[in-house]
Amino acid sequence: MHSIIGTWKLIGGRATFEDGTPAPPPYGGAKGMGRVIFDADGRMMAVLCDGRRELPAGATREYSSYCGNYTFDGQRLVTEVDATSDASRLTGNQVREVSFEGGIMVFRHATRRADGRLVRREMSWEKISDI
Repeated sequence: MHSIIGTWKLIGGRATFEDGTPAPPPYGGAKGMGRVIFDADGRMMAVLCDGRRELPAGATREYSSYCGNYTFDGQRLVTEVDATSDASRLTGNQVREVSFEGGIMVFRHATRRADGRLVRREMSWEKISDI
């Protein structure tokens, strides 16, 4: 089983609509900025934002941060969120399917509604430190 303990840097994100067509990439795609830290005691924190210097007209800058206790079974990450920038995250656990592709950790998020359509996101992370 791969270890997730350490500090990880966001290296990209992608999104697809339920019918498989591409959706706008989360957090500005390749320009997204983020860090997630998992400690050996079962505590984590994540901060993500759209790192583009300027946004297209009418766009809103995406930002998210949260922390909590987590469990990881090698394929599924469950975080019991206890502090967040988005109050809707306090209503339940954040669940991510996790896979490893070489040295890259990929989170697959549950399907959610965006702009009236169902969309699924994937976030890719590169380990930058063992803590």
